[in-house]
Amino acid sequence: MTATSTTTSTASYAADAAPRHDWTLDEINALFALPFNDLLFQAQQVHRAHFDANAVQVSTLLSIKTGACPEDCKYCPQSGHYNTQLEKEKLLEIEKVVAQAQAAKEAGASRFCMGAAWRSPRDKDLVVVEEMVRQVKALGLETCMTLGMVDGEQATRLAAAGLDYYNHNLDTSPDYYGEIITTRTYSDRLETLATVRDAGMKVCSGGILGMGEDAQDRSALLQQLAKLSPHPESVPINMLVKVPGTPLENVEDLDPLAFIRAIAVARIMMPQSHVRLSAGREQMSESTQALAFLAGANSIFYGDKLLTTGNPQAERDRALFAKLGLHPERRDTCEDDTQRAERLAQQAQRNAQAERAAALAVDASV
Repeated sequence: MTATSTTTSTASYAADAAPRHDWTLDEINALFALPFNDLLFQAQQVHRAHFDANAVQVSTLLSIKTGACPEDCKYCPQSGHYNTQLEKEKLLEIEKVVAQAQAAKEAGASRFCMGAAWRSPRDKDLVVVEEMVRQVKALGLETCMTLGMVDGEQATRLAAAGLDYYNHNLDTSPDYYGEIITTRTYSDRLETLATVRDAGMKVCSGGILGMGEDAQDRSALLQQLAKLSPHPESVPINMLVKVPGTPLENVEDLDPLAFIRAIAVARIMMPQSHVRLSAGREQMSESTQALAFLAGANSIFYGDKLLTTGNPQAERDRALFAKLGLHPERRDTCEDDTQRAERLAQQAQRNAQAERAAALAVDASV
Protein backbone atom coordinates (compact mmCIF):
# COMPACT_ATOMS: atom_id res chain seq x y z
CA MET A 1 0.00 0.00 0.00
CA THR A 2 1.37 3.41 -0.92
CA ALA A 3 1.76 6.29 1.51
CA THR A 4 -1.01 8.14 -0.31
CA SER A 5 -3.48 5.27 -0.04
CA THR A 6 -2.64 4.80 3.66
CA THR A 7 -3.41 8.44 4.38
CA THR A 8 -6.65 8.29 2.42
CA SER A 9 -7.76 5.15 4.24
CA THR A 10 -7.03 6.65 7.64
CA ALA A 11 -8.80 9.88 6.73
CA SER A 12 -11.86 8.03 5.44
CA TYR A 13 -12.11 6.05 8.67
CA ALA A 14 -11.71 9.20 10.79
CA ALA A 15 -14.35 11.08 8.81
CA ASP A 16 -16.95 8.34 9.29
CA ALA A 17 -16.10 7.33 12.85
CA ALA A 18 -18.08 8.26 15.95
CA PRO A 19 -16.39 10.71 18.35
CA ARG A 20 -13.77 9.05 20.55
CA HIS A 21 -12.72 9.79 24.11
CA ASP A 22 -9.87 7.27 24.35
CA TRP A 23 -7.14 8.84 22.22
CA THR A 24 -3.67 7.79 23.35
CA LEU A 25 -0.70 10.13 23.33
CA ASP A 26 1.01 7.85 20.81
CA GLU A 27 -1.95 8.22 18.43
CA ILE A 28 -2.04 12.00 18.89
CA ASN A 29 1.72 12.35 18.41
CA ALA A 30 1.44 10.27 15.23
CA LEU A 31 -1.14 12.73 13.86
CA PHE A 32 1.13 15.68 14.65
CA ALA A 33 4.01 13.86 12.90
CA LEU A 34 2.13 13.35 9.60
CA PRO A 35 3.45 15.23 6.57
CA PHE A 36 1.78 18.63 6.62
CA ASN A 37 -0.22 18.07 3.43
CA ASP A 38 -1.43 14.66 4.62
CA LEU A 39 -2.50 16.07 7.99
CA LEU A 40 -4.49 18.92 6.43
CA PHE A 41 -6.01 16.58 3.86
CA GLN A 42 -7.21 14.26 6.60
CA ALA A 43 -8.51 17.15 8.74
CA GLN A 44 -10.38 18.63 5.77
CA GLN A 45 -12.04 15.29 5.03
CA VAL A 46 -13.22 15.02 8.64
CA HIS A 47 -14.39 18.63 8.55
CA ARG A 48 -16.47 18.13 5.40
CA ALA A 49 -18.09 15.02 6.86
CA HIS A 50 -19.65 17.11 9.63
CA PHE A 51 -19.83 20.76 8.54
CA ASP A 52 -20.36 23.08 5.61
CA ALA A 53 -16.71 23.49 4.62
CA ASN A 54 -17.10 27.20 3.83
CA ALA A 55 -19.23 28.27 6.81
CA VAL A 56 -17.68 29.91 9.87
CA GLN A 57 -19.53 30.43 13.15
CA VAL A 58 -19.10 34.08 14.17
CA SER A 59 -19.14 35.28 17.79
CA THR A 60 -18.45 38.58 19.50
CA LEU A 61 -16.81 38.78 22.92
CA LEU A 62 -17.34 41.58 25.44
CA SER A 63 -15.51 42.08 28.74
CA ILE A 64 -18.31 42.84 31.20
CA LYS A 65 -15.93 43.24 34.15
CA THR A 66 -12.27 44.06 33.60
CA GLY A 67 -9.12 43.71 35.69
CA ALA A 68 -8.09 42.94 39.28
CA CYS A 69 -8.66 39.20 38.93
CA PRO A 70 -7.22 37.30 41.94
CA GLU A 71 -5.92 34.45 39.74
CA ASP A 72 -2.24 34.45 38.69
CA CYS A 73 -2.50 33.13 35.11
CA LYS A 74 0.86 34.18 33.66
CA TYR A 75 -0.56 35.06 30.25
CA CYS A 76 -3.41 37.27 31.40
CA PRO A 77 -3.43 41.10 31.50
CA GLN A 78 -6.45 40.98 33.82
CA SER A 79 -4.55 39.31 36.67
CA GLY A 80 -4.15 41.55 39.70
CA HIS A 81 -0.71 39.99 40.26
CA TYR A 82 0.92 41.84 37.34
CA ASN A 83 1.30 45.47 36.30
CA THR A 84 -0.09 45.55 32.76
CA GLN A 85 -1.47 49.12 32.89
CA LEU A 86 -4.98 47.70 32.56
CA GLU A 87 -7.46 49.80 34.50
CA LYS A 88 -9.90 48.05 36.81
CA GLU A 89 -13.52 48.46 35.77
CA LYS A 90 -16.77 47.57 37.51
CA LEU A 91 -19.40 45.23 36.13
CA LEU A 92 -20.96 46.84 33.05
CA GLU A 93 -24.51 48.08 33.16
CA ILE A 94 -27.06 45.77 31.54
CA GLU A 95 -28.10 48.44 29.03
CA LYS A 96 -24.52 48.80 27.72
CA VAL A 97 -24.16 45.06 27.33
CA VAL A 98 -27.43 44.79 25.41
CA ALA A 99 -26.40 47.67 23.14
CA GLN A 100 -23.12 45.92 22.38
CA ALA A 101 -24.98 42.68 21.69
CA GLN A 102 -27.31 44.44 19.25
CA ALA A 103 -24.30 45.92 17.43
CA ALA A 104 -22.68 42.47 17.30
CA LYS A 105 -25.81 40.97 15.76
CA GLU A 106 -25.93 43.72 13.15
CA ALA A 107 -22.27 43.00 12.31
CA GLY A 108 -23.09 39.35 11.61
CA ALA A 109 -22.49 37.57 14.92
CA SER A 110 -24.73 34.66 15.89
CA ARG A 111 -23.35 34.29 19.43
CA PHE A 112 -22.54 36.89 22.06
CA CYS A 113 -19.93 35.96 24.63
CA MET A 114 -19.44 37.82 27.90
CA GLY A 115 -16.42 37.51 30.16
CA ALA A 116 -15.77 38.71 33.71
CA ALA A 117 -12.44 38.76 35.56
CA TRP A 118 -13.59 36.77 38.59
CA ARG A 119 -12.37 33.72 40.43
CA SER A 120 -16.06 32.94 40.86
CA PRO A 121 -19.15 35.19 40.76
CA ARG A 122 -20.76 36.62 43.89
CA ASP A 123 -24.51 36.22 44.31
CA LYS A 124 -25.25 39.92 43.80
CA ASP A 125 -23.27 39.85 40.53
CA LEU A 126 -24.92 36.64 39.36
CA VAL A 127 -28.34 38.29 39.59
CA VAL A 128 -27.17 40.96 37.13
CA VAL A 129 -25.50 38.40 34.87
CA GLU A 130 -28.72 36.34 34.68
CA GLU A 131 -30.60 39.40 33.45
CA MET A 132 -27.87 40.09 30.88
CA VAL A 133 -28.34 36.58 29.53
CA ARG A 134 -32.12 36.97 29.31
CA GLN A 135 -31.94 40.28 27.47
CA VAL A 136 -29.22 39.19 25.04
CA LYS A 137 -31.19 36.00 24.31
CA ALA A 138 -34.23 38.17 23.57
CA LEU A 139 -32.28 39.71 20.68
CA GLY A 140 -32.10 36.29 19.02
CA LEU A 141 -28.44 35.61 19.84
CA GLU A 142 -26.84 32.58 21.43
CA THR A 143 -25.17 33.42 24.74
CA CYS A 144 -21.88 32.36 26.28
CA MET A 145 -20.31 33.35 29.61
CA THR A 146 -16.92 32.97 31.22
CA LEU A 147 -17.18 33.83 34.92
CA GLY A 148 -14.55 31.61 36.54
CA MET A 149 -15.49 28.69 38.76
CA VAL A 150 -19.18 28.07 39.44
CA ASP A 151 -20.91 25.62 41.76
CA GLY A 152 -23.99 23.54 41.02
CA GLU A 153 -26.52 26.12 42.22
CA GLN A 154 -24.91 28.90 40.20
CA ALA A 155 -24.74 26.73 37.08
CA THR A 156 -28.41 25.79 37.46
CA ARG A 157 -29.38 29.45 37.73
CA LEU A 158 -27.39 30.36 34.62
CA ALA A 159 -28.96 27.52 32.67
CA ALA A 160 -32.45 28.56 33.81
CA ALA A 161 -31.73 32.12 32.64
CA GLY A 162 -31.08 30.67 29.18
CA LEU A 163 -27.27 30.59 28.99
CA ASP A 164 -26.32 28.40 26.04
CA TYR A 165 -22.57 27.99 26.53
CA TYR A 166 -20.17 28.19 29.45
CA ASN A 167 -16.53 28.88 28.62
CA HIS A 168 -13.84 27.45 30.88
CA ASN A 169 -10.51 26.62 29.25
CA LEU A 170 -8.05 23.95 30.35
CA ASP A 171 -5.26 26.22 29.03
CA THR A 172 -2.51 23.59 28.70
CA SER A 173 -1.50 20.05 29.66
CA PRO A 174 -1.84 18.75 33.22
CA ASP A 175 1.96 18.52 33.52
CA TYR A 176 2.67 22.08 32.33
CA TYR A 177 -0.30 23.70 34.04
CA GLY A 178 1.57 24.45 37.27
CA GLU A 179 4.11 26.52 35.31
CA ILE A 180 1.32 28.86 34.23
CA ILE A 181 -1.21 28.99 37.09
CA THR A 182 -0.93 28.30 40.82
CA THR A 183 -4.15 29.78 42.23
CA ARG A 184 -6.52 27.25 40.64
CA THR A 185 -5.90 23.55 40.02
CA TYR A 186 -6.48 21.51 36.90
CA SER A 187 -9.05 19.52 38.89
CA ASP A 188 -10.88 22.77 39.69
CA ARG A 189 -11.25 23.42 35.97
CA LEU A 190 -12.45 19.91 35.19
CA GLU A 191 -14.94 20.12 38.06
CA THR A 192 -16.39 23.39 36.75
CA LEU A 193 -16.77 21.88 33.27
CA ALA A 194 -18.59 18.86 34.74
CA THR A 195 -20.83 21.15 36.81
CA VAL A 196 -22.00 23.30 33.88
CA ARG A 197 -22.49 20.22 31.72
CA ASP A 198 -24.64 18.63 34.43
CA ALA A 199 -26.72 21.81 34.56
CA GLY A 200 -27.58 21.34 30.89
CA MET A 201 -25.32 23.92 29.26
CA LYS A 202 -23.04 23.44 26.29
CA VAL A 203 -19.31 23.66 26.89
CA CYS A 204 -16.70 25.90 25.33
CA SER A 205 -13.21 24.73 26.34
CA GLY A 206 -9.80 24.83 24.73
CA GLY A 207 -6.29 26.02 25.40
CA ILE A 208 -3.47 28.42 24.68
CA LEU A 209 -0.43 27.55 22.56
CA GLY A 210 2.93 29.30 22.61
CA MET A 211 3.32 29.64 26.40
CA GLY A 212 6.65 27.81 26.40
CA GLU A 213 5.09 24.34 26.41
CA ASP A 214 6.59 21.53 24.33
CA ALA A 215 4.98 19.37 21.64
CA GLN A 216 4.04 16.67 24.16
CA ASP A 217 2.12 19.26 26.19
CA ARG A 218 0.11 20.24 23.12
CA SER A 219 -0.77 16.59 22.52
CA ALA A 220 -1.71 16.12 26.19
CA LEU A 221 -3.96 19.22 26.13
CA LEU A 222 -5.91 17.88 23.16
CA GLN A 223 -6.09 14.48 24.84
CA GLN A 224 -7.69 16.04 27.94
CA LEU A 225 -10.21 17.97 25.84
CA ALA A 226 -11.13 14.82 23.91
CA LYS A 227 -11.63 12.92 27.18
CA LEU A 228 -14.53 15.24 28.04
CA SER A 229 -17.79 13.43 27.33
CA PRO A 230 -19.40 14.70 25.26
CA HIS A 231 -16.68 16.69 23.54
CA PRO A 232 -16.90 20.46 24.04
CA GLU A 233 -19.27 21.91 21.45
CA SER A 234 -16.74 24.72 20.96
CA VAL A 235 -12.96 24.25 21.17
CA PRO A 236 -11.03 27.55 21.10
CA ILE A 237 -7.38 27.13 20.09
CA ASN A 238 -5.57 30.31 21.14
CA MET A 239 -2.17 31.61 20.13
CA LEU A 240 -0.58 33.42 23.06
CA VAL A 241 -0.93 37.20 22.88
CA LYS A 242 2.18 38.46 24.67
CA VAL A 243 1.15 41.34 26.92
CA PRO A 244 3.82 43.64 28.44
CA GLY A 245 3.92 43.26 32.21
CA THR A 246 2.95 39.58 32.25
CA PRO A 247 5.56 36.87 32.95
CA LEU A 248 5.16 35.52 29.41
CA GLU A 249 5.79 38.77 27.55
CA ASN A 250 9.19 37.58 26.27
CA VAL A 251 8.47 33.89 25.67
CA GLU A 252 9.68 32.51 22.33
CA ASP A 253 7.14 32.67 19.50
CA LEU A 254 5.46 29.45 18.42
CA ASP A 255 5.99 28.47 14.78
CA PRO A 256 2.71 29.29 12.97
CA LEU A 257 2.82 25.90 11.23
CA ALA A 258 2.90 24.17 14.63
CA PHE A 259 -0.25 26.13 15.48
CA ILE A 260 -1.93 25.03 12.23
CA ARG A 261 -1.02 21.42 13.00
CA ALA A 262 -2.76 21.74 16.38
CA ILE A 263 -5.91 23.07 14.69
CA ALA A 264 -5.90 20.10 12.30
CA VAL A 265 -5.34 17.52 15.04
CA ALA A 266 -8.12 19.07 17.14
CA ARG A 267 -10.46 18.82 14.14
CA ILE A 268 -9.65 15.12 13.64
CA MET A 269 -9.94 14.24 17.33
CA MET A 270 -13.17 16.19 17.96
CA PRO A 271 -14.95 15.92 14.61
CA GLN A 272 -18.32 17.32 15.66
CA SER A 273 -16.99 20.30 17.65
CA HIS A 274 -16.61 23.82 16.34
CA VAL A 275 -12.87 24.53 16.44
CA ARG A 276 -12.34 28.22 17.06
CA LEU A 277 -9.45 30.21 15.65
CA SER A 278 -9.30 32.36 18.73
CA ALA A 279 -6.82 34.74 20.46
CA GLY A 280 -3.75 35.75 18.48
CA ARG A 281 -5.59 36.12 15.20
CA GLU A 282 -4.79 39.84 14.98
CA GLN A 283 -1.09 38.99 14.68
CA MET A 284 -1.67 36.33 12.00
CA SER A 285 -1.27 36.93 8.29
CA GLU A 286 -4.18 36.23 5.98
CA SER A 287 -2.26 33.20 4.70
CA THR A 288 -1.96 31.72 8.20
CA GLN A 289 -5.65 32.29 8.86
CA ALA A 290 -6.52 30.69 5.51
CA LEU A 291 -4.48 27.61 6.45
CA ALA A 292 -6.29 27.45 9.80
CA PHE A 293 -9.66 27.39 8.02
CA LEU A 294 -8.33 24.70 5.67
CA ALA A 295 -7.19 22.71 8.73
CA GLY A 296 -10.75 22.70 10.07
CA ALA A 297 -11.18 25.89 12.09
CA ASN A 298 -14.78 27.00 11.67
CA SER A 299 -15.40 29.56 14.38
CA ILE A 300 -13.97 33.02 15.10
CA PHE A 301 -14.46 36.04 17.31
CA TYR A 302 -15.55 39.06 15.35
CA GLY A 303 -14.94 42.62 16.46
CA ASP A 304 -12.37 45.03 17.80
CA LYS A 305 -11.43 43.39 21.09
CA LEU A 306 -10.97 39.90 22.48
CA LEU A 307 -11.67 40.74 26.14
CA THR A 308 -8.72 43.10 26.62
CA THR A 309 -6.42 42.13 23.73
CA GLY A 310 -6.78 43.22 20.12
CA ASN A 311 -8.85 41.31 17.58
CA PRO A 312 -9.06 41.90 13.81
CA GLN A 313 -11.42 44.67 12.78
CA ALA A 314 -14.76 43.46 11.46
CA GLU A 315 -14.16 45.06 8.06
CA ARG A 316 -10.87 43.20 7.71
CA ASP A 317 -12.64 39.96 8.57
CA ARG A 318 -15.35 40.56 6.00
CA ALA A 319 -12.71 41.23 3.35
CA LEU A 320 -10.89 38.00 4.22
CA PHE A 321 -14.13 36.02 4.08
CA ALA A 322 -14.78 37.45 0.61
CA LYS A 323 -11.29 36.49 -0.60
CA LEU A 324 -11.68 32.93 0.66
CA GLY A 325 -15.32 32.43 -0.32
CA LEU A 326 -16.35 31.93 3.31
CA HIS A 327 -19.64 32.97 4.88
CA PRO A 328 -21.02 33.24 8.42
CA GLU A 329 -22.69 30.06 9.58
CA ARG A 330 -26.45 30.35 9.34
CA ARG A 331 -28.47 28.37 11.85
CA ASP A 332 -31.37 28.52 14.28
CA THR A 333 -29.47 30.02 17.19
CA CYS A 334 -31.98 30.18 20.00
CA GLU A 335 -34.34 27.86 21.82
CA ASP A 336 -37.72 29.07 22.86
CA ASP A 337 -38.77 28.73 26.50
CA THR A 338 -40.48 25.38 25.92
CA GLN A 339 -37.45 23.87 24.17
CA ARG A 340 -35.12 25.11 26.89
CA ALA A 341 -37.32 23.74 29.66
CA GLU A 342 -37.50 20.38 27.88
CA ARG A 343 -33.70 20.23 27.47
CA LEU A 344 -33.07 21.08 31.12
CA ALA A 345 -35.65 18.52 32.25
CA GLN A 346 -33.96 15.84 30.13
CA GLN A 347 -30.61 16.73 31.64
CA ALA A 348 -32.04 16.53 35.17
CA GLN A 349 -33.51 13.12 34.34
CA ARG A 350 -30.13 11.88 33.05
CA ASN A 351 -28.43 13.15 36.21
CA ALA A 352 -30.99 11.37 38.41
CA GLN A 353 -30.53 8.14 36.45
CA ALA A 354 -26.76 8.38 36.83
CA GLU A 355 -27.11 8.93 40.59
CA ARG A 356 -29.43 5.91 40.91
CA ALA A 357 -26.99 3.77 38.91
CA ALA A 358 -24.12 4.86 41.14
CA ALA A 359 -26.14 4.09 44.28
CA LEU A 360 -27.02 0.62 42.96
CA ALA A 361 -23.37 -0.02 42.16
CA VAL A 362 -22.43 0.83 45.75
CA ASP A 363 -25.21 -1.43 47.11
CA ALA A 364 -24.03 -4.29 44.93
CA SER A 365 -20.48 -3.98 46.21
CA VAL A 366 -21.47 -4.24 49.88
